[in-house]
Amino acid sequence: MGSSGFSWKLKDHPKLPKGKTIAMVVLDGWGEAKANQYNCIHVAETPTMDSLKNGAPDKWRLVKAHGKAVGLPTDDDMGNSEVGHNALGAGRIYAQGAKLVDSALETGKIYDGEGFNYIKESFETGTLHLIGLLSDGGVHSRLDQLQLLLKGASERGAKRIRVHVLTDGRDVLDGSSIGFVETLENDCAKLREKGVDCQIASGGGRMYVTMDRYENDWEVVKRGWDAQVLGEAPHKFKCPVEAVKKLREIPNTNDQYLPPFVIVDESGKAVGPIVDGDAVVTFNFRADRMTMLAKALEYEDFDKFDRVRFPKIRYAGMLQYDGELKLPSRYLVSPPEIERTSGEYLVYNGVRTFACSETVKFGHVTFFWNGNRSGYFNPQMEEYVEIPSDSGITFNVQPKMKAVEIAEKARDAILSGKFDQVRVNLPNGDMVGHTGDIEATVVACKAADEAVKMILDAIEQVGGIYVVTADHGNAEDMVKRNKKGDPLLDKNGKIQILTSHTLEPVPIAIGGPGLAPGVRFRKDVPDGGLANVAATVMNLHGFEAPADYEPTLIEVADN
Repeated sequence: MGSSGFSWKLKDHPKLPKGKTIAMVVLDGWGEAKANQYNCIHVAETPTMDSLKNGAPDKWRLVKAHGKAVGLPTDDDMGNSEVGHNALGAGRIYAQGAKLVDSALETGKIYDGEGFNYIKESFETGTLHLIGLLSDGGVHSRLDQLQLLLKGASERGAKRIRVHVLTDGRDVLDGSSIGFVETLENDCAKLREKGVDCQIASGGGRMYVTMDRYENDWEVVKRGWDAQVLGEAPHKFKCPVEAVKKLREIPNTNDQYLPPFVIVDESGKAVGPIVDGDAVVTFNFRADRMTMLAKALEYEDFDKFDRVRFPKIRYAGMLQYDGELKLPSRYLVSPPEIERTSGEYLVYNGVRTFACSETVKFGHVTFFWNGNRSGYFNPQMEEYVEIPSDSGITFNVQPKMKAVEIAEKARDAILSGKFDQVRVNLPNGDMVGHTGDIEATVVACKAADEAVKMILDAIEQVGGIYVVTADHGNAEDMVKRNKKGDPLLDKNGKIQILTSHTLEPVPIAIGGPGLAPGVRFRKDVPDGGLANVAATVMNLHGFEAPADYEPTLIEVADN
């Protein structure tokens, strides 16, 4: 930061006092959606959150928690806990996903990273396998990123490369797969001229092979596994372009639903099964349709289908697909380097900080909040407490999770007078929402609401301020919907459960006896998102936010 005159010292807010205890509560997976029987937050008894929503109209509003508001490429990208907490803590929007990969490839930084150096150890004697969606759709992957990776890996010692393609036709036009395969074949041919044995080894349509999500249908992943790893598929071809053209001629077949195929040599032997000593990279940057394959490639202990062989490979994802599961454990592109987070500023300016959650979200309220950084900024000023999550059961079995314990720790921290900010994450809505168990999710939402009440009661006692918000949606919509918004049914007429996050906005509420008179949400930041929360909280601590932070959501009206 050096000579540019940078200072950690924040300016005092002209109208807001310092020294109030602030409770910063993040409800995980708690969005705002229409009231119906699939909205577990609506169905659940949530008197505390209801009272915030129906209280003073200028103390409650919605903020964006998905897509571009949290640094993801498009507004079709649902939010997630990692990017959500990054935005909440950083106060600015950092590139996530595709944009990160672009810059890592452009600068060549990707090749200096731990992940690439790990897979590189297989180049001398093994094969490098690249698996992912072959298109320029830009939702899950992009052809130009694959091309750069092929070039970069071959320049850095990969002598034998096999690409396992998944055809698209969903984010791009149906039929465009032929052109993409021709382009890739061309690239492989050029590499072969340079002495690199590069070829397409297998393929299949994204909706039928490999790219299932939310553990909907493991058969999809198995079809891919059989072709990619075992080198077995119902259709065998010598030429990939011919494979796609011929398979598209089968009735009711399109790019999305192309059956699996393997490429074979003159003797009919598969050209690229995955074997011991090989390296594998899944090159999609979007997580949701790579997570299941990542589990199959990485987990020793796996029972979702019979893998037949579990090769000893070096596997890395393009990115880490799941921050909670730390999956995959190796990845080519690291999360963004976020500097000057609100947490670091506040600690530097004398704000004593307490943060707490249970295991599944403890990293979110500390590591991700603090800009993907471990540990304390100043151990004299901070205390982080992790409550062990239940293990060995799915969260719908104990939907209350550790909400009470988290709330008790927060309450004690508030009442102790030792802290100026007490920050918690209540994971119930998200973790139970992911199980797809609607009844359990209702119980979970009630438990989270009761935890909020315990924290707000403590704030009331010490004359403090509360900020209650969320990181993304989940529990507010538990059913898959068609374009019109009507619930989708399966072939037996049962509703199709939605276990994922959503695109919904999330609430933010402020209040408490310590809130200065005249503080209210501004009307001139209608598109406010999670990144606007940091400046808001800094103001409530009595400081102005740094100039490059997203604008605060509050103003002080002259009474």
